[in-house]
Amino acid sequence: MTRSALGAGTPWTDPNCPVARTVDLVGDRWSLLIVRDAMDGARAFTDFQQRTGIARNILTDRLRRLIERGVLDRRTAPSGKRQLYALTPAGRDLFTVIVALRQWGERHAFAPDEPHSVLVDGQGLPLPPLHPVDSDGRPADVATTRVRKES
Repeated sequence: MTRSALGAGTPWTDPNCPVARTVDLVGDRWSLLIVRDAMDGARAFTDFQQRTGIARNILTDRLRRLIERGVLDRRTAPSGKRQLYALTPAGRDLFTVIVALRQWGERHAFAPDEPHSVLVDGQGLPLPPLHPVDSDGRPADVATTRVRKES
């Protein structure tokens, strides 16, 4: 599926804004948790249902939407008895988004001593905080960036 085909037929909240368009595609709570769990190895319907506690009808709807929008791919398991779901390249590209949400949550959604899960690298060490940089490699933030309209 090409990038231009992602979300074909989706009514856009703000057609020219990449943030709004992304939220339209994957911004609801359940979709992001399904993507998170797919990144953590969930493959079968029951995997997603057990990890999230989502109702079957809502899970069915979100899986269908994520497939239609090019985030997940579905195939039949070798046994032929169930469907398996896997992230597409577009779905894997959401990794940075999930990490950014996680790191924001670690800083702002927990009390200072409240326990929470931690994303670690292959050596078992927490991932360093994500920080956007500009074209010269300097830190970028809301004070140093702007949105430019493209035609």
